Parts: sequence; structure tokens; C-alpha cells
Amino acid sequence: MQKLDGGSGVNAPLEQTAVAKAAYDARWQRIMDCVALKQPDRMPVAMYATFWMGKYAGVSCRDLMYDYELTKEIAERAVLEFDPDVYSTLLLSTTSGPTLEALGYKQLQWPGHGVGDNQPFQYLDREYMKADEYDDFLFDPTGYYLHTYLPRVASAFEGFEELPIFPGLHYFRLVAGIRSFAKPRVRESFEKVFKAAEEAHRFMQHHVAFTDRMTQLGYPVTNGSAAVSPYDFIADYFRGARGMMTDIYRHRDKLLQMLDKASIFLTRMAVANGKSSGNPIVFIPIHWAPDAFMSDKQFREFWWPPFRKMLIGLIDAGLIPMPLWEADCTKRLEIIKDVPAGKCIYWFERTDMVKAFEVLGDVVALRGNLSPSMMTTGQPHEVDAAVKHLAENVFHKGGKLILDCAFGIPDETPVANVRAMFDAARKYAG
Repeated sequence: MQKLDGGSGVNAPLEQTAVAKAAYDARWQRIMDCVALKQPDRMPVAMYATFWMGKYAGVSCRDLMYDYELTKEIAERAVLEFDPDVYSTLLLSTTSGPTLEALGYKQLQWPGHGVGDNQPFQYLDREYMKADEYDDFLFDPTGYYLHTYLPRVASAFEGFEELPIFPGLHYFRLVAGIRSFAKPRVRESFEKVFKAAEEAHRFMQHHVAFTDRMTQLGYPVTNGSAAVSPYDFIADYFRGARGMMTDIYRHRDKLLQMLDKASIFLTRMAVANGKSSGNPIVFIPIHWAPDAFMSDKQFREFWWPPFRKMLIGLIDAGLIPMPLWEADCTKRLEIIKDVPAGKCIYWFERTDMVKAFEVLGDVVALRGNLSPSMMTTGQPHEVDAAVKHLAENVFHKGGKLILDCAFGIPDETPVANVRAMFDAARKYAG
């Protein structure tokens, strides 16, 4: 068994041919050259897709969510047809339906569950942590998770509300304290969690099997793990949009303490996941950094410091952070430039890529950013022109650009436009 850099974390079988290995190595080297700010032999192109695969194959989004084998077949067909240098974790993005159902997951609606069979994920923005619970979280994050947070976000954990308070369970207090585990609701919850864990294991086995198959065919996956920034972690999954925006003013000190604590345990989790995956790139979708969401002063005080701390922690661990800066982050460019050179990939959704190259070109590799509206409503010749623009004004002027859409291939994109994107990527790559 041999292990390839950029793999899934599972050793690739020896059946991989010399030709496939050479192709794999060449593709991965293009990405690593970009990261190291070296000029690759040509501009690499990535394939990031979720429910667009349903449009590509003529199946529903729900089919992708619940049919592991069908989704693997479609994903392999897409990778072989479009021949990207790297592809995204195509199964992890779409086949989570059985696991979500087993968990009784409450923060998300998905195709066939809360939304129509051909509608994408819908996140439910709520206050999953109340404003008066900061102290509970800060004092004992694990206890808060077990007794309060997990029961709120997934019904499988609802019985955990009756678990004992673990700090203080020692000596004979431990003997008496474990009685809680015999309570019917606790036992029922553990049975549900075990079943959900078994489904999650099957889910991951299919993902690993697919990435191993792609490795044998010569294709590296774009990242081995994903993470979240400290601010987005709290705003998205705990306090909700409204709660977080008011906390900046009403609970400033508590928020700063929680951001500092989150930067530590999120970094530890990201390092552990990144290292176990066998792939150094850590994908970090960014939701609350854009220019329109907060002032420059607030960004410098609340958003950037804990995230920069996290980036440095990942880099020091030998990993490659790949934030996806959603929306327009032009006003943030000079601030987010403050990272070690040649260690990160910055993926931009709507930020002007030429401007990003001017400010960041000597610090980070760039990824993106073909317009979603152009990809969904434009014509193939317009896609060709957009790729040419990025190639001529970024890559051929020394920018280390990994070509991609703004946030992967939009679900509604005509297949002809995707073909035009990959054809143009090769036409203007050299």
C-alpha cells in the first residue's frame, strides 16, 4: 500500500497505474506550486459541485442526498468528463441525508426533508445559545454542549439534558452520580446516537471509497477537511445573525472571551482533522467577513484577530488554510494580507480578483471566481471570455490562480457552460 500526498487519508491501492500516478502527481504539484507562490506549468482548474450533479445527471437533489452508489457513479462520471486538477469532496457535500435523519438534525432543511426534492439546503438561523448563557459556555463548554446545545440542534441528543454534571463526579460521588445513565430518556438518546454514528460511519466509508477510486484514476481531492472561523462559529451556529449583531454592543466582553476560547478549540479540532485526512488543505467557508456586514473597526476588533490566530495555528501545524471569502471583501484585503507568505489559498467569491491579485499576489495563492449569474444565465462564449479575463489579468501576470467558480458550480448552471469553463481553462492555461 502506498500513500500519496493530497490523498484522502487512506492508502491508495497498488493497482494505480504508473500513468495515473504521474497524472495525479502533476495535478497535485500544480496546486502546491501555487501555494508556494511558484509558477506552475499551467493554470490549474478545480471542480467544486454539490447539487449541480443532479442537473448534470438528470436526477433529483433528493436522489443525491440518499443514494450513495448513484452519487458515486455520477461524481466519477463528472470528474472523468471535465478532467479537473482537483475536485471537491463530492459525496460529503450531498449524501448526508440518512445521517441527518438519524440525528434528528434541526438546524438544516435538505432536499426531501423540509424543502422540495429539487431544492438545496436551507439553514435555519436561530438563537441556539441564548444571550444569558455566555457564562455557562465560558465556564464549561463541554458541559454546555452536552446538556444544552446538542439537545437543541439534534433530537437524538435530547435525553442528554438529564446527564449528570460531570465536574465534581469523583470518589463516591461518581458512584451515585452515574445513576443518570439509567434514566429512560438518557438510554433512548444513547441508542439513537449509536444508530446515527453507524450511519455516519457508512457515509464516511463511501466518501473514502470514492476518494480512493479517484486517486487510482489520477485525481486528487481539493481538501481533506473543513473548519470554521471563530466569529462565524458563534454567529452561525450559536447566537444567530440578530443575536450576534446585538452582542457586539450589549455583550462585548463576553463575546471577546468566547471568541478567544473558540479560536483555541477550533484550531485544535482543525489540526486533528487535517492531519488525519492525509491532505494538508483545510477549507474554511467565511460568512461574516464581507464589507457589508460590519465596519472596518469591528472587523479589526472582533473578526480578524481570532481568525488570524487560527490561521497561524494551522500553518504552524504544517497545514494549508483555504478560506472562502464570501461576497465582496475588497475593503478587507489589506488587513487579511497579514499572514506568512506562501502558506495559504484565498478563495474569493465576488471580490475583484484583479484587485485581490494586486494586494495579495505576493502573499497567497488565489482561487475563483467566475460569476454565479454568468454561469447560470450566460452563454458559453461569455464563460470563455470570463476565463480568458482571469487568465490574462491574473495568472499570466504572475498570479498563482486556481480557476474555479465563485463558490463552486451553481446548481442551476447549464452543462454547456461548465464544459465551456473547463475548455477555456485549458485554452488559456499555458
